[in-house]
Amino acid sequence: MRIQEFHQALAAIGARSCHIGRINRAWLKGQPLDAGTRHQKSEDYFPLSVRNGLPPIAAQVEGLARIRSQHTAEDGSLRLLVELNDGQMVESVLLPRDGLCVSSQVGCAVGCTFCMTGKSGLLRQLGSAEIAAQVALARRIRPVKKVVFMGMGEPAHNLDNVLEAIQCLGTDGNIGHKNLVFSTVGDPRVFERLPQLPVKPALALSLHTTRADLRAQLLPRAPRIAPAELVELGEAYARQVGYPIQYQWTLLAGVNDSQEELDAAARLLKGKYGVLNIIPYNSVEGDSFQRPSSERVQAIKRYLHDKGVLTKVRDSAGQDVDGGCGQLRARAAGIINVSRLRRQTGRLQTE
Repeated sequence: MRIQEFHQALAAIGARSCHIGRINRAWLKGQPLDAGTRHQKSEDYFPLSVRNGLPPIAAQVEGLARIRSQHTAEDGSLRLLVELNDGQMVESVLLPRDGLCVSSQVGCAVGCTFCMTGKSGLLRQLGSAEIAAQVALARRIRPVKKVVFMGMGEPAHNLDNVLEAIQCLGTDGNIGHKNLVFSTVGDPRVFERLPQLPVKPALALSLHTTRADLRAQLLPRAPRIAPAELVELGEAYARQVGYPIQYQWTLLAGVNDSQEELDAAARLLKGKYGVLNIIPYNSVEGDSFQRPSSERVQAIKRYLHDKGVLTKVRDSAGQDVDGGCGQLRARAAGIINVSRLRRQTGRLQTE
């Protein structure tokens, strides 16, 4: 379901714009669609046709997504395995400080070699209502004031649904525009569409290397845009909207953490209106990649800082529950072994 279809269904039972807005806001807060109807017989709140017609629509919206399992981590994050109406599964992550990471696709077509999500390929797109439903579910657990589109999927490959969800969350969802973060490997359509939106999200670019040849190996089906060109496109958008861009760099030991890479990154990003997030790789079963040592990660951060690049270390949330993006779904689908998770932690909470 798309959000516009939800609104059309409400209009079909006689809801006016003010009623649709109330229902939409209640939904995005994680409340029942008829929340606030203290005087349900009052035509001023909801007309009789809306009160009578709302239950089947509410049932359909409630069926969009449900939490299949919850996984609590020591860092304060809470990973949610979310089951959709057709039985497919995606992941959402409640982050510390009132953030939420949402998915935009079941699987992903980019095929990043270090990402579990990409190993299954793209299974299907999420409708905008399914994306927003992840926020509604999460808000039943704790507050959500920031939404990052960094979960399963490449948002640029589901652009219309993602942008519709962003517009809804940035208005009726009461989330500040700079607290809506659109993450992408760098699709040209993103740089065309985002500046035209009423709600302009912040942007995160998956960079991972300064070398075009290495980036093509690590992100085999990403658009062939040179890293330097991507940075220039990101810089232009960041200057336009007035909040810094985030550059994502997954650190792979012996692959993209060499001194040559660091020097090239410093030359490329120094003076740019942005921050470089270095993300130590989160290992999974059967992978050939390794994360650098903690000492090496901190040394990289200090070196780039000294070279004039604002750099932060961003560990994947929930690593102590082996919950890197795509791993919960992979275990549930039998792609990787759940027994290792159970040996590592006793905090797995399932239905």
